[in-house]
Amino acid sequence: MNVLLVVVIAMLAACGGTPPIPKRGVVEGDLGSWKFRRFQPVLDVEVWVEGNKAEAYTASYVTEAAEKRGRVEDHDIVNVFVTRYERPDGVLRETVKLARRLAAEQGYQVDETRLGGARTLSITGNGEAWIMWPAKGHVVKIGGRGRDSVPAAMVESYADRYPSQLPGGSLEGPLPPGPDSEPRPVDQPAHDPDNPRPDLDKYDPKAVKIPERAVAPPDAPAEPSKPTKRDRKPKP
Repeated sequence: MNVLLVVVIAMLAACGGTPPIPKRGVVEGDLGSWKFRRFQPVLDVEVWVEGNKAEAYTASYVTEAAEKRGRVEDHDIVNVFVTRYERPDGVLRETVKLARRLAAEQGYQVDETRLGGARTLSITGNGEAWIMWPAKGHVVKIGGRGRDSVPAAMVESYADRYPSQLPGGSLEGPLPPGPDSEPRPVDQPAHDPDNPRPDLDKYDPKAVKIPERAVAPPDAPAEPSKPTKRDRKPKP
């Protein structure tokens, strides 16, 4: 029985599979030639979703070549930010809204691109290069300062854990639905028994009969009025 279990596990490992989501958001280990160096929780959440509490984590990775030469420069470092939300509601919508705001600012170039097998948002300018995408209940952002590109292998490693939910044409099409896109309820005035208001939503014209006013036919001659006692002439 134990031998069979080992064989099944080995077969699953050989076939591959989706790696698990890290408990603290980021991968606290080496990713290929990128060496993990630092983990840190972040208080500032970049993609803010109203009514949806979030916490963020960051990890820094350094190239193996930089460690060997003993000198680390900006282009040798890649930073990863992962924001985790209580619920997936509104995450996609607010991520797209942030990307559109950055695209409207001077100095940033925002494009939709596929990298590492995932549909992502590319944000470059002001000496920075980032790749960002929304996942289910998460937002992932990879890049750093002093860079002009983001390594595809790093994006692929995180996209396997956080599959992108970014739709095509998100920068130009209608905004994805979210909590703030739903119509807000209209406040109804309090009931006043001295001045009741009709409930038009429950109005049924078949159940309500409006009294009609009796009107004489236009062609019918009016009946002469009978003389009163005062109008009658006395008999001779």
